[in-house]
Amino acid sequence: MPPSRRKFLGAAAASAVLTAQEKRGLKIFMHWDMEGSSGIFTREQAWYWENGVREQVAAGARELFTADVNSASAAALEAGVTELIVCDTHHGGGNLLREKLLQDRRITYLYRSVGVEDGKRRWMPGLDQTVAGLMLPGHHAKASTERAFLPHAWNHEWLDFTINGQSVGEIGIETCYAGHWDVPLIFVQGDEAACHEARQQFLGVVTAAVKQGGANPELCAGLDPASAHRETARRITEAIEKLRAGMMRPYKPTLPMTITLRMRTMDAAAKAAQRPGVLRLDDHTVEARVGRQADVVKWLLGTGLDMAP
Repeated sequence: MPPSRRKFLGAAAASAVLTAQEKRGLKIFMHWDMEGSSGIFTREQAWYWENGVREQVAAGARELFTADVNSASAAALEAGVTELIVCDTHHGGGNLLREKLLQDRRITYLYRSVGVEDGKRRWMPGLDQTVAGLMLPGHHAKASTERAFLPHAWNHEWLDFTINGQSVGEIGIETCYAGHWDVPLIFVQGDEAACHEARQQFLGVVTAAVKQGGANPELCAGLDPASAHRETARRITEAIEKLRAGMMRPYKPTLPMTITLRMRTMDAAAKAAQRPGVLRLDDHTVEARVGRQADVVKWLLGTGLDMAP
């Protein structure tokens, strides 16, 4: 294993995943983005809220996204999941067509990525120690990835985000957050670049590549929705089987984590450096040390646990 990969995995092999869940059932958190979802091949479809997007394109994209969520949810339940949390995180949420969602008592839908739990605001409510595995369907590669469809970081001002020296995208950030509760990443769906990124950083994760990028990052090609649904379902079944077999491990970086963030502009770096505990390394880069995995972005955005009202 290359040193960089060994470094990023850290203590990931330290603890097993399935304990009480083996007796009570299998609870999965399915955290959706849209750039990597089936049938979404253009910027106009994926970022349909932008000025100038045609109304019919926006409506069609939401239909495709909802159908992808339904297909993947059905596959997870068929594979033995007994409780499924489906969270819409794309652009903060609000993309799913609620009236067309699969209705099943085992599914809980979160229509926004931030909600209220135990009277407090938090990111990804319901993600805790009772969850057996994290799935990240519809995801994209990190910023500046070649031949990727709409590669970007959490914020378009961000050029590179590192955890203990390893560059990560949203896949890595969300996996780090889940690792706070020892929840492993078990599945990623997206373009070939996003799936490659996930496999390089998280040993054993199962991926479903439903599209491939090219020279133009705002366009891609891929499987038709029906074929993509079948491939995704097959890979979800594989991921659940590996989880049940004890082959998945949570990401547990060395704590405290050193996080660096390279910004697109000097002004953005200067603003970030004003936050408590943030050090400015150069004109475009800031650094912070974080004691909890759940605070992976809270130090900068305030997003995580116990968020401000």
